[in-house]
Amino acid sequence: MSEARTTADLGPADTTVAGQPAPAEVETSLVVVTGLSGGGRSTVARALENVGYYVVDNLPQALMLDMAELAFKAGGAARRTAMVLDVRSRAFSTDLAGAIRELKERGFSPRVVFVDADDEVLIRRFESVRRSHPLQGEGRLADGIAVERALLEEARDQADVIIDTSHLNVNQLRRRVEELFGGEDARRLRITVLSFGFKYGLPPDADFVMDARFLPNPYWVPELREHTGREEAVSSYVLGQEGADAFVAGYADLVNATTGGFEREGKRYLTVAVGCTGGKHRSVAIAEELATRLRQSGIAANAQHRDLGRE
Repeated sequence: MSEARTTADLGPADTTVAGQPAPAEVETSLVVVTGLSGGGRSTVARALENVGYYVVDNLPQALMLDMAELAFKAGGAARRTAMVLDVRSRAFSTDLAGAIRELKERGFSPRVVFVDADDEVLIRRFESVRRSHPLQGEGRLADGIAVERALLEEARDQADVIIDTSHLNVNQLRRRVEELFGGEDARRLRITVLSFGFKYGLPPDADFVMDARFLPNPYWVPELREHTGREEAVSSYVLGQEGADAFVAGYADLVNATTGGFEREGKRYLTVAVGCTGGKHRSVAIAEELATRLRQSGIAANAQHRDLGRE
């Protein structure tokens, strides 16, 4: 279960400072992640990275405003910045609420995410990895959790989003964060259909490998030899061979059948490698056709050609 207190769209507020446009509220998206040790901050940070945030971990609270202004000045990807704070940051400052207020006074609109969990769950998590709580000292795990909970009470009260991870696994927590901050496109699986030549070696990052060498090789057709699988004459020749259409259709069905599962497991990029002897004719034509069919079925797919031009 998760608890959320958010604005309607969780978007940056339109604020001004002393009558002047705020420096970054429209163009900079800031997320501050804090919460109890063992609650899942690291998972939240990785999920934010997956949806395009630049994540700064263990940032001292005293440097939050400096980091926000750097993100605004840097532009580009840094305009989406997440700052992760925990009890180790409190050696520099003990006033997270004040740091958040200072950000808002400078025109930023940070969204504060507080990660929480039941004490019993936190104890089990620490015990499972055989770690002590950073604040327990010579006491018990429960003592450290109690001290931290008291220190973070005000931060929890002013959080925009409270996520209780007591009954969430890693994938469920990741999906929750992506739903809040990613948008639909960021959560979609992206597929690269990569042609290659077997004589140059298998692509090391391939998730699926298709072997197109069962098809006649256009290399032995004089008028096609110097052309590539991206050209109509070669493509028509390859795709017109017996078994070619069923081959492409079968792999398209396979990829379609697995994309939902890959997305649920948190995979965001999938590589389908299509090989022939040299990576010039058959694999290129098949890769282009498969990518087209996947796009037609609503999957974000593109064709790339690793060895095209090597011969």
